[in-house]
Order: sequence, then structure tokens, then C-alpha cells
Amino acid sequence: MICSMTGFGRAEVADETRKLTVEIKSVNNRYLDFNIRMPKSMSCLETRIRDVLKEYMTRGKVDVFITDEENAGRASSLRYNEAMASAYVRYMRQMAEKLELDPVIHVADVASAPDVFTLSEAGADAEELWKSLEPALRKAADAFRKARISEGERLKTDLLGKLAELQKLAEDVRRHEPEILTAYRERLQETLGEILADRSIDETRIAAECVVYADKICTDEECVRLLSHIRQMTEDLTGGGAIGRKLDFLAQEMNREANTTLSKAGDIVTADSGIAMKTVIEKLREQIQNIE
Repeated sequence: MICSMTGFGRAEVADETRKLTVEIKSVNNRYLDFNIRMPKSMSCLETRIRDVLKEYMTRGKVDVFITDEENAGRASSLRYNEAMASAYVRYMRQMAEKLELDPVIHVADVASAPDVFTLSEAGADAEELWKSLEPALRKAADAFRKARISEGERLKTDLLGKLAELQKLAEDVRRHEPEILTAYRERLQETLGEILADRSIDETRIAAECVVYADKICTDEECVRLLSHIRQMTEDLTGGGAIGRKLDFLAQEMNREANTTLSKAGDIVTADSGIAMKTVIEKLREQIQNIE
């Protein structure tokens, strides 16, 4: 199967103590790049989270959002930081004395200061957190991968259609080449006939000139290689897997052959076909950037 690098997946898992929500989304990227946003209490699980996600994807810029909603049944503890409270009081008094302000300090002023009171989860450890998080993470990753596969199938259909169009153009160029040489030979004979008038024309010289000309305009090798790349890309798309990088390389090689064909074009038909091939290849390259 073919996977797109664009996808989205979301899952929620809840029990009597917590409700976890995991969202995964991605866009194109040359490598696999994770950006994970989660509660500080789960930072110890980042390595495990990355390892699980790598089972579902190989490329893309992946954003992961994990939220943990508190439930009433969750055990928690309130902690009082006496040293922090004393420091606030000391600095408040110093500030009042220096600025000649009323030194009255109420307990509510100190209690509302940051880090004087902290609410922390009681008894939670990494293993307990992971038991709750892993099902949500895998559920979201499954939905994410299904979205990527669905988009990948659409890309596959589009690419196969473009490859069929490109194959027809390359085959048309090959079929047209003998006509170009025949037309050149006729023009050459006509021109020499006018120049030499009643004198006989050296057929050997004409044949030699046609060989030289044919060598300059011959695009058979380029077309053969281009058709070979088309067959290979078609097989890769049919076979599936993480083929984005390989397809990108094949598209570059196709573009090289199309450029050479266009540079050798000795008539308007071949030139038009060369331009059309480059247009199709450029569309292929754009779409391939979306494939994992």
C-alpha cells in the first residue's frame, strides 16, 4: 500500500481517574521529525511515545498533542512550600521599606504567589501513566495511518494516470523519429537537385549526410530509458511500501531524459512532445513529494 505523508488521527481514552486525548497530524518532510506537546508529568514517557509512533510512520513532520483532563476521582496532594513563602514575605517587606509603602502583608497575598502552593498527583509513576497513555496513543496512531493510506491510494491513482500519459508521449516520439529522417532526406534531395540541376546526385553522399543528421536528432536511447523508468515507477506504485525517496529519484531521471529529448528536437512535433513530457513529469514530482 502507498501512504501519504499528510494525515490526522485522534483518540480519547477515559477511566475513573483520568481522560487522555491524543491528536496526531503530519505534513511533508524529508525525514521523520516529531514535535510532541504533552503535560510535564508525562515527559518521562517521550522516548516510549516516539518508539510507538515509529511503528506507524517513517517520514513526515509529525505534531503530537496529548492532553490529560483531571477527573474527580484522581488522588492528588497539595504541597506548601514554606521556604518560597518566607522569601516572598522578606522581599515584600524590603520593597515596602525601600519604596516607603504600607508594610501590611496579608496571608492571601502570599498564598496567591506562584509556587507557594502546588497541586500534584499522588502516587502516579511512569508505569501507571504509560498503561493509561499507550492505548490512546495506539488508537490515534491507527486512525492516523488509515488516513494516510486513504490519501496514499488517491495519490497512487493520480500518479498511475500521469505515468500512462507520459508513456504515450514517449512512444509517440519514438514512432515519429523515422518520419523526421525521411522528411529530411527528401528535403536534402530536393535542395541538392535544385543546386546541381541536370547533374546526377551522389546517393552515397546523401545517405552519409542522413546518418550524421540522424545521429544528432536520435532520441531512441532517451525514450528507451524514459520508458524503463516509467515501468519501474509503475511497479513500485503497485508494490507499495515506503517508496517516496525512490520515486523522487526516478522522477529526476525522467526529467533528465525529457530535457535531452527536447534539446535534440529537430521538428515542432518532437518539441511539443518534449514540452508535454516535462509538464507531466513536473506534476509527477509535485505529487511524489506527498508520498512517504
